[in-house]
Amino acid sequence: MIETNVSRHHETFLQVIQSYYQLTKPRIIPLLLITTAGSMWIAAKGEVDPLLLLVTLIGGTLAAASAQTINCIYDRDIDYEMERTRHRPMPSGRVQPRDALIFAIALAVGSFTLLTVFANLLAALLAFSGIVFYILVYTHWLKRHSVQNIVIGGAAGAIPALVGWAAVTDTLSWAAWLIFAIVFLWTPPHFWALALMIRDDYAKVGIPMLPVVAGDKATVRQIWYYTLITVAATVLLFYPLGASGVLYAAIALSLGGFFIHKSWRLLQNPEDRTVAKELFLYSISYMMLLCLGMVVDSLPITHSLITAAINQLHFIS
Repeated sequence: MIETNVSRHHETFLQVIQSYYQLTKPRIIPLLLITTAGSMWIAAKGEVDPLLLLVTLIGGTLAAASAQTINCIYDRDIDYEMERTRHRPMPSGRVQPRDALIFAIALAVGSFTLLTVFANLLAALLAFSGIVFYILVYTHWLKRHSVQNIVIGGAAGAIPALVGWAAVTDTLSWAAWLIFAIVFLWTPPHFWALALMIRDDYAKVGIPMLPVVAGDKATVRQIWYYTLITVAATVLLFYPLGASGVLYAAIALSLGGFFIHKSWRLLQNPEDRTVAKELFLYSISYMMLLCLGMVVDSLPITHSLITAAINQLHFIS
C-alpha cells in the first residue's frame, strides 16, 4: 500500500511538472534561442565566451517561458474554444491562473537577475521588454483586435537577437538591428502559413488573423511580398554592412531561393493546405539554418579556410 501511494504521488508530481512545462510552449523557444546565438556569434566575431553563451540562452529561455505562460493565462478562454488548444494546462484546469502567474513572475525575475549579474543590464532590460511587449502589445492589444497582430507583434520574437548582441557588446549596432529586422520580416510569412492551416479555429473564436479577415488569396500575396523582403534583408548583413562574410551570403541566398520557391508555389495554390504546411515547416528550418550560417561564417577557422582557398586559386592562376 505504501509503495502504491509513493508511486501515485510520484506520478502526480511528474504531471504537475509537465503541466507547468507545457505552459511555457517549449516548442517555440528553441527558435528564439538560435536567433540569440547567431547574433552573439557575429557580435563576438566567432569567439563567444561559453559561460556568457550559456547564461544568455538560459536567461532568454526564462524570459520567453514567462511571456508564454502569461499568454496562456490571458488566452485561456479562447484556448478552451479551439480544438487545437483545449487540452493545454490552463483551459483544462490542470493549472490555476494564480499559480501560473506566480510561476511567470518567478521566471521573469530569474531571467532579469541572471542576465544583469552575468551579462549586463542592457541585455536584461531588452529581455524584460520582450516580455512586456509580447503581453501588452501583442496578446492584450493586437491579437484580438487588429489584423496587423502578427506584423507588429513579431517584434517580440525578434528581440532575442538584440539580447544576444547586447550580451556580448553591451551596445546595439546597425548589424544587431538588421538581424532584428530579418526576424521581424520573417515572422508574417512564417505565421500566416500556419494561420492558413488553422483559419477555421481562429474564425471560431473571433481572432482577426489575416486569412480570416482578408481571405486566402490576399494572405498568400502578403506572404509572397514579405518573403521577398526578408530574403533581400538577409543579404544586407553581407553587403553593405559587412557584418558577415561570403559563406554566409552563399547560405542566405541558397536558403532564400528555396523560401521564395515555396512561397511562389503557395501563391499559385492559395487554398492548398499541404503547400501552406510545407512553407510553414520550411520557414522554421530556414531561420534555424540561416542563424547556423551566421555562426559558421563568423568562426575564425572559416575565415582562415576561405582565405587559404582564395590564395590557392591565385597561385594556380
